[in-house]
Amino acid sequence: MDFDYWEEIFIKKMKQVTKGEDPAHDFLHFFRVVKMAKKFCSLENAQLEVVLPSAWLHDLVIVPKDDPRRSQASRLSADAAIEYLSHINYPKQYFNQIAHTISAHSFSANIPTESVEAEIIQDADRLDGVGAIGIARCFATAGLLKRSFYSQADPFCQSRLADDKTFTVDHFYNKLFKTVGTLKTDSAKKEGQRRAGVMEAYLKNLSLEIQ
Repeated sequence: MDFDYWEEIFIKKMKQVTKGEDPAHDFLHFFRVVKMAKKFCSLENAQLEVVLPSAWLHDLVIVPKDDPRRSQASRLSADAAIEYLSHINYPKQYFNQIAHTISAHSFSANIPTESVEAEIIQDADRLDGVGAIGIARCFATAGLLKRSFYSQADPFCQSRLADDKTFTVDHFYNKLFKTVGTLKTDSAKKEGQRRAGVMEAYLKNLSLEIQ
């Protein structure tokens, strides 16, 4: 298979799709996920025929965080991806695997991964939500949703339950650190630990500046 040929097609498609106002799901998000997924694909001996289109099209249908359809987003993306791949005559023998891989990548969908390819896409996407880039995306989303950065009374949830629907820093405790524990491939787990350290260091420095 000529992967360069297909990647050019996917890049063109996603540049058309990512013209919205959400910097957390802009074209560069997809570029980073694909780069990480291709790296893991090589390390984990997975099928690039499945990983490449799944990585580029994993959020083909972008649903905002506060949209009631959020839990359906990955299934909607999977359906749209298969329709698109059929239209451009991508080999059909990979469609079932691609559909599962895209459907299973999302937290909210709660679909168990059934292949190393699905694990890779899930891991690559989740890694883009943690570490230095994860911090940037977290605050970008907070800006779109008009949420406060932190609680003045207890910014680091020392004596209260984390409430990330109100405070952005709370999202570190409700999701970001927990995300690292959900990574499945050995390659992703190693990178996840590094990124967890980045987030811990950020919160320590933030504490020095606001308390």
